[in-house]
Amino acid sequence: MTDGPRICDYGDSTYRQDFWEGQGRDYEDAVERRVLRKLLPASGIRLLEVGAGFGRITDEYRMFREVALLDYSLEQLQYARSVFGDEGYLYIAADAYRMPFQAGAFDAATMIRVIHHFENVPAILGQIRKVLRDDGSFILEYANKRNLKAMMRHLFSLNAWNPYTLDPIEFVELNFNFHPEYMERQVAELDFDLRRVVPVSWLRLGLLKSALPTRFLAGLDSLLQRSGWTISPSIFLELRLGGGSGNRALSPSSDPLDILRCPLSCSALRRDGDVLVSDSGIRWGILGGVYDFRQPLD
Repeated sequence: MTDGPRICDYGDSTYRQDFWEGQGRDYEDAVERRVLRKLLPASGIRLLEVGAGFGRITDEYRMFREVALLDYSLEQLQYARSVFGDEGYLYIAADAYRMPFQAGAFDAATMIRVIHHFENVPAILGQIRKVLRDDGSFILEYANKRNLKAMMRHLFSLNAWNPYTLDPIEFVELNFNFHPEYMERQVAELDFDLRRVVPVSWLRLGLLKSALPTRFLAGLDSLLQRSGWTISPSIFLELRLGGGSGNRALSPSSDPLDILRCPLSCSALRRDGDVLVSDSGIRWGILGGVYDFRQPLD
């Protein structure tokens, strides 16, 4: 592959066990699921989950006939496949800056707890724009730079950065926080119509999470979301792709090759055993049920 933006690769890490399972994040998980249920379309043909990882919230997309899980980590996707199986699911290991999909392949997409790992926001949003059909739904979550804690720390000169400037802040390598105005400008420039803004995770404090039931905290968070104040740690955007993209919806199909394309040549693919071959001769592997577009075979 050619040089490009840096990639955050969880590889064979123990992210699932170290960050989610038994790590006191039931509240965050519950809040995000509640918001998704409010924002997702009632039904659909095909959804793309960008940065699906091990499939933590994939079961929320049951209203779609097919869900494509895209992540750079082959190991995380293979775990997800062991949970969900193959019927109605497609597993894609790929660089999200070079998505291996036909234009208009999806009528919906989500990107939850993911965009903070991308240094080139316009590029990744542009990729999503290409693979969504006209009027497609896109639910985006991002880490908020201008959150209440950061504002208070700035007031007392405890931050090394200013939460009010629009530029993203990389607080550790490939972990970015974004100003709400910056993110809303980025989506608007790519013809996404902003339908709803939902500030979430207001109660992300260890003391509260250990003292109060998850269901109670999630319910209280839902009430705080109605304020519309974009000073919470995390913000969801409900977006629709404008009708001028020219991306006509692809017909429903059970053959993955009808929506896949070579990410390098953009040409069609054919299957030869456990290898996909593009019209230009570039070969890609299929490993343990996962289509691997990270590096060509030769």
